[in-house]
Amino acid sequence: MTQDMVVGLARTAVELTLLISLPMLGLGLVVGLLVSIFQAVTQIQEMTLTFVPKIIAVLIGLLLAFPWMMNKMVDFTKDIILNIPQFIK
Repeated sequence: MTQDMVVGLARTAVELTLLISLPMLGLGLVVGLLVSIFQAVTQIQEMTLTFVPKIIAVLIGLLLAFPWMMNKMVDFTKDIILNIPQFIK
């Protein structure tokens, strides 16, 4: 296994991690921004108001994106398993 193969595999793993986490992070960001705007307009400064909508949005996003995420992870795992002979050389 060469150094280029290790770096390429690590790069692919990091890219996949970022790609898979993007839907939930994006939803959390958008919902957090909307809640912050709502709090600024109404002057309600309740701490739990920021966490509960984010948790619900991320959970819904996870449920909707889970098949796509699982497909990406399974494809990555299959690719690693199929390339084991090349990694051993």
